[in-house]
Amino acid sequence: MGILSDYRVLDCSIAMAGPFAAQRLGDLGADVIKIEPVTGEWQRHIAGGGATGNKINVSFLSMNRNKRSLALNLKDDEGKKLFAKMVATADIFIHNYRPGVPKRLGVDYETLSAINPRLIYVSMSGYGEDGPHVKRPGQDLLLQAMSGAMLSTGREGEPPAAAGQYLVDAVTAYTAFEGALAALLHRERTGEGQLVEVNMLDAITTLQMQELSVFTVGGKPQKRSSEPHAHVYIRSPYGTFATSDGFIALAFPDFDLLAEALEEPLFSQMDAEIDGWKKRDEVFALVRSHLTKRTSAEWLALFESQGIWAGPVYGYAELVDDPQIKHNGTFVEYDHPTEGRIKTPGFPIKFSKTPSSIDRGAPLVGEHTRELLDELGLAENDITALEAAGVINCGEMK
Repeated sequence: MGILSDYRVLDCSIAMAGPFAAQRLGDLGADVIKIEPVTGEWQRHIAGGGATGNKINVSFLSMNRNKRSLALNLKDDEGKKLFAKMVATADIFIHNYRPGVPKRLGVDYETLSAINPRLIYVSMSGYGEDGPHVKRPGQDLLLQAMSGAMLSTGREGEPPAAAGQYLVDAVTAYTAFEGALAALLHRERTGEGQLVEVNMLDAITTLQMQELSVFTVGGKPQKRSSEPHAHVYIRSPYGTFATSDGFIALAFPDFDLLAEALEEPLFSQMDAEIDGWKKRDEVFALVRSHLTKRTSAEWLALFESQGIWAGPVYGYAELVDDPQIKHNGTFVEYDHPTEGRIKTPGFPIKFSKTPSSIDRGAPLVGEHTRELLDELGLAENDITALEAAGVINCGEMK
């Protein structure tokens, strides 16, 4: 049994940040009920990276395991009644509706906490619940651009560079997951539920705690260099460098060690902490000129022997096959009724007594509607009537 067994989560979120946060709770044993429209969440119907799957598209599949699906029309009066019954049984409610939408749907904190005062209500938004930017779209790339993070890497004069992941969505999911657990601990101590508010702008801003403090406290501006330095606040050489057969990453080595490894006496005449900043582009270019002389494997072996911090630059194919990844059990595999054998990143925290588990893959639309309504005590003929009226969907839409 997982560490969150016997807790119930109602997941009314869409896209990535909310579903990812709810999935993490499910990985730890919580009974996560995905409440989605009778036609299914929209992300079921788009292709993640062009990968469509059989019946469930990969983006949805990757963030909705360990959930049961209740396909329910929240705009219908009968649907609202069923939802209220579910709320009475829940411990945590998660949504990422746009500000104002929960009130219109009748799923705002005041309404749900009146039904269940012990409820932990997690509200996720793009920029906050109110304020001058509240109507802006909470989309990952737009938040990366606004956060300042894009100007902490790359060359001066070149376009700002985005992360190769949905970074803001991911860190917001982790923040909501953390907030839900903290509120749950408070409730266990006091019996009191509460509202937990998380927004993408604050999540990505506070992720840059160190960098922003260098600016706000240390007074150092973000100044990109002419070379593709990996971070504006770390001395050179710091970044990825071409070798004779690929790329490696190199992280602020000791200059005496670097002089010996590269057989370049100029580094012995420099001070790493002074010249690494003042001559950042010159240092970067000098290192770059040497590293094309050998293969990646040769440089990595040499740097390891010298105590210089360096590492390979992987694509996904190399990452999945890495021996440490295999040793850690980073990826998990399970069988899905429509998608076949699934291999995907698992849950990254290990517990000695209450390990995470995958008890079910991403659900089909309304796959558990009948099961859940039966748990609420609805009669079979009532369930059949509700499905006929379009209030619920008790299985995959034809």
